[in-house]
Amino acid sequence: MGTDIAPRPAPVYRPPPPIVPIWSWTGCYFGGHFGGVWSTKDWTDATPGDLTFGQSFGSHNVNGWLGGIQGGCDYQFAGGFVIGIQADYAWTNANADSVALLVPNFSIHSRIDSLGSGTVRLGYAWGQFLGYVKGGAAWEWDNHSFFNNVTLVTVAESGLQRRIGWTVGVGGEYAFTNYLSAFVEYDYYGFGTRDITFNDGTIVGIQDRKSVVKAGLNFRWGPWWSTGPVAARY
Repeated sequence: MGTDIAPRPAPVYRPPPPIVPIWSWTGCYFGGHFGGVWSTKDWTDATPGDLTFGQSFGSHNVNGWLGGIQGGCDYQFAGGFVIGIQADYAWTNANADSVALLVPNFSIHSRIDSLGSGTVRLGYAWGQFLGYVKGGAAWEWDNHSFFNNVTLVTVAESGLQRRIGWTVGVGGEYAFTNYLSAFVEYDYYGFGTRDITFNDGTIVGIQDRKSVVKAGLNFRWGPWWSTGPVAARY
């Protein structure tokens, strides 16, 4: 007598879980920014032999807007840590004047033409949001002058000067797409005190420090994503 053997059910095919891309900040970028600059300049007589040597001509706040460009590259590692390098350059209309305390019929005038930096960024990413700190070298181009309060004629000027210093900052950046991100950032710049010789032989020690707040857009290219471990989805 035969024995009935129940047929085995056909195997059910289950496709492997899809690989879900995970956002990564690894890549490079280039973009533009716009914001404001707030600077304080302290003027001191540094001309040897002057009766007022070491005394203050006064100080003023040199404020205005700025706009510029930036570019750099980032590398994401050990989960969410991100390290990168960045360079930026901005043009500004910041200028100010005030009465020269040591020569009341004259005024002192400061104008900042441009501002730049080269920095290292270190941050931590939560998906498409990156929080970071940065620091490095900075430079600016500025001009200083004395003018007559009555005739408004310039009586002495320094000409365009380059000043080198340092900067530190903090910011946050969010990637809306693979190609576009936006950031907001605060930076502090320290340029110390520098003796500047004017075209009439006057030497002035000018101390300079400034704050910058800016926002901008970056156009990114690179891997953008990785294929790390993800939850299986069937």
